[in-house]
Amino acid sequence: MAAMSSLTLLRGPSIVKTLGFIKASNYIPRIVPASRYPLQSQRSYVAAAHDEEAAARAAAVNADTGAPTIFDKIIAKEIPASVVYEDQKVLAFRDINPQAPVHVLIIPKSRDGLTELGKAEQRHEDILGNLLYAAKIVAEKEGIVDGFRVVINSGPSACQSVYHLHLHVLGGRQLKWPPGYNNPTMFNNSNNCE
Repeated sequence: MAAMSSLTLLRGPSIVKTLGFIKASNYIPRIVPASRYPLQSQRSYVAAAHDEEAAARAAAVNADTGAPTIFDKIIAKEIPASVVYEDQKVLAFRDINPQAPVHVLIIPKSRDGLTELGKAEQRHEDILGNLLYAAKIVAEKEGIVDGFRVVINSGPSACQSVYHLHLHVLGGRQLKWPPGYNNPTMFNNSNNCE
């Protein structure tokens, strides 16, 4: 809860409504056949997907203000994290809301204006390479080098909720393709985040 309180202070009062959904990673919803769950559960899923989108839009408002993010506080060791790997340029730690048996976030220690991948410039080439190489090291350390996925959410339409570029390394189970939904007919619904 301390991490969430710090996030509220860092992002301002508009984030209070979305505290339950702002986190160090993005929620990946799973669509299941409607017949498996009662109507109330279906409504809850729709609300959760909508709230995740609202949280991403709220986070985007302050994306380029330069204000510290929750990741900056983790780098500064003001908020605890389960560190998996660290070097001079990157920090990797376990996601607080894992979407797979292995779910690790990798962040650059210096943002340098790199709040999302869509803002990358040529000067960021080295750190982008460092992040991907760190993903390979994390996969080795976690024993998933034979099969893992790297995900980068960029911007509110991708449900990015922390504006400090970060990679998700996912593995430890059979990952499906295409990612996100188990039901291919759900891809026509552009209002749900993967």
